[in-house]
Amino acid sequence: MVARRPMALAAGTVLVLEAAGLVLLHMVLAEVMGGQRMSLDGLDPGLMVTAIRVMGLVFGAYLALCGVLLLRTGVRDRVPGRPTRILLVSCAITHGVLGALTVGLVGWGAFVLMMVVLGLVVASLVLYAPEAGGEPAPPAAEPVRPAEGGGAAPA
Repeated sequence: MVARRPMALAAGTVLVLEAAGLVLLHMVLAEVMGGQRMSLDGLDPGLMVTAIRVMGLVFGAYLALCGVLLLRTGVRDRVPGRPTRILLVSCAITHGVLGALTVGLVGWGAFVLMMVVLGLVVASLVLYAPEAGGEPAPPAAEPVRPAEGGGAAPA
């Protein structure tokens, strides 16, 4: 297919940019949280700042990994393996859930952006779907031939 390579490259690029933006957003949120020095239900503000930073880095690394795998798929123009497909399906599910949450929290503009990313990831998965028959079966072994000489073959 002609459209699958640009679709995977676009999806990978968008995910890498989203990862960078997400890490930046979490770092800004951590600075704001650190500047307020307020406690939520007795939680240590320093611990919350650390948690925000760690969460941003982990989620950013997850999205960056998904983006790099999609970029690699687009460059190679080959069907991704099972672990890559599982990771990309989890990325699509994550974007679907976050898209549903952003409607109420951020607004329809953010929802549209999340759905565009979801569409790119799902389109890449569908366009790079493995063949219907799956992977080809390994060649069959040579059949065992009876011993020559007319004698009975051992059981």
